[in-house]
Amino acid sequence: MNILLFLSDAVIPILIFSIIGYGLINHHPVYDDFIKGAKDGFHTVIGIMPTLIGLMVGVGILRASGFLDLLASVLGVITEPLHFPAELVPVSIVRMFSSSAATGLVLDIFKEFGPDSYYGIITSVMMSCTETIFYTMSIYFMTAKVQKTRYTLPGALITTLAGTIASVILAQFM
Repeated sequence: MNILLFLSDAVIPILIFSIIGYGLINHHPVYDDFIKGAKDGFHTVIGIMPTLIGLMVGVGILRASGFLDLLASVLGVITEPLHFPAELVPVSIVRMFSSSAATGLVLDIFKEFGPDSYYGIITSVMMSCTETIFYTMSIYFMTAKVQKTRYTLPGALITTLAGTIASVILAQFM
């Protein structure tokens, strides 16, 4: 176990020093390349900032207004017979838009029901089996200037549904 802890602590510094060492051995201007990459990254952040702000504000408004709780109670009628608790509906919806907002909802579930509860286990597995679809599509497609997304959204929604179903099934065995 100690070797795994050492490796997990050492892998990033080793990787950084390996990249710098490789650049120095091949006589590349490592610092100049770093600065150029940082500038490119900064321009990317500036380009995606409006999208990020829009997503964060939208999720914050939905959460603060109580709309997510209303939606959970309405959809709970459908999800309860499928063994998916109504309390987890907001997490599954918000997760498609924002991972950090969904994490806030997950922490609320952990506080109310506990991380080792049935709800906590479903939520934990669901967070690891699903993706922030709309965030990822908007950021990556905007950055790559993709105009036609083709089947990306339907495919992502299907895989999110599969991950959510898997979380319910796996939680029943734990």
